Amino acid sequence: MQTVNPATGEVAGSFEDATWEQVARRIDEAAEAQRTWRSTPIEERAGVLRAAARLLRERAGDHAADMAREMGKPITQGRAEIEKCAWLCEHVAAEGPSILEPRPVDTDARRSWVSFQPLGAVLAVMPWNFPFWQVFRFAAPALLVGNTGVLKHASNVPSSALAIEGLLRDAGAPAGVFAAVLAGSDLVPRMIAHRGIAAVTLTGSVAAGRAVARVAGENLKKTVLELGGSDAYLVLADADVDAAAAVCAQSRLINTGQSCIAAKRFIVDRSIAGRFEEALAARMRAAVVGDPLREETEVGPLAREDLRDELHRQVVDSVERGARLVLGGEIPRRPGAWYPPTVLADVGPRMPAYEEELFGPVAAIIPADGEEEAIRIANDSRFGLGAAVLTSDVERGAAIAERALEAGNCFVNTFVRSDPRLPFGGVKDSGYGRELGEIGMLEFVNIKTVWVA
Repeated sequence: MQTVNPATGEVAGSFEDATWEQVARRIDEAAEAQRTWRSTPIEERAGVLRAAARLLRERAGDHAADMAREMGKPITQGRAEIEKCAWLCEHVAAEGPSILEPRPVDTDARRSWVSFQPLGAVLAVMPWNFPFWQVFRFAAPALLVGNTGVLKHASNVPSSALAIEGLLRDAGAPAGVFAAVLAGSDLVPRMIAHRGIAAVTLTGSVAAGRAVARVAGENLKKTVLELGGSDAYLVLADADVDAAAAVCAQSRLINTGQSCIAAKRFIVDRSIAGRFEEALAARMRAAVVGDPLREETEVGPLAREDLRDELHRQVVDSVERGARLVLGGEIPRRPGAWYPPTVLADVGPRMPAYEEELFGPVAAIIPADGEEEAIRIANDSRFGLGAAVLTSDVERGAAIAERALEAGNCFVNTFVRSDPRLPFGGVKDSGYGRELGEIGMLEFVNIKTVWVA
């Protein structure tokens, strides 16, 4: 297993792939450790998360640098990711114990209540784009509940995987409570089927989600899937154009555009489309592209050259089918997986920029004749992860967000993001189940009815 620095194209590290025998042993250890961990007082489990938050902040610089070298994340964004993980650990440690308290229910029993008990060892198949956040998003609540975790991380971020395991161990998690295995995707079906795995969570592509769901279904194991997204941002006729362009550019360029909930389709009322196009292009053009280890960098390289090449194919195909190239759209002549901030206008059906997820710094502007058509276009997607409405009529925007848009996370006058206090997940091809918040914490528990006659 090799990692390649996407900024230079140079090999950044080499790691030995785990064999099936090694993976199976780690799963057995996690299943065995869970029998003790579930009986550990919840305040002790919460203490591990508080210690993890402290260590995350102490080591933020090192972890951010590793992410920059492994997958190209600008270092300031890497430090922000680590801080968000620390916040999550603290939030779960503070709020989780009360969420997991037994809940009495008035019935004709002498006593009856709902109890929340852990399931066992949870397998997490995680992506490279947020190498720490995606992992802690599952791990913090799972560990607090009394589950253990087995992490199969993306093959291009092994240093992050090992760093997370080491950090949780240093925070006081007993041996086996959290294990990172450096294994190829070919071993995932056997991992899911292993009798020591009780449930599976995956963040990744639609194809990966289908494959995991198929094997998990055959083995009757609970799954939570957070898959792709092609988030629509509706810019209504009454929107402040400059403010809307600022929000849209920021969302489109977070993590160099490599985020499931980055803004991707900008559905703009035709009456302001020209002004919005100019404002968005100016914002995208002004973004600082450069070495992800430099403080001023806002946009780094893509994570891999094959991903860059696929993104460029989508741009070229869209232009050939009638989209207008406003900005960018050319692969730079330099080593590494670089792609410039790019704006496409006049995007429509049957174009990759309309139909597919663009995982990189490419904005697709789609004109709409009024609010009703904008909503129709937004929902004309197989994805349903996030969406936003930009308007001066906040109440109208909230009504559209709540009742009209087919997505799991809908925001008004700001960009879509995950928050430890709120559930996060999608509908349609964006997956099912929820992470974060009270609802996310209860995904991997046995919701048990207890009745005393």
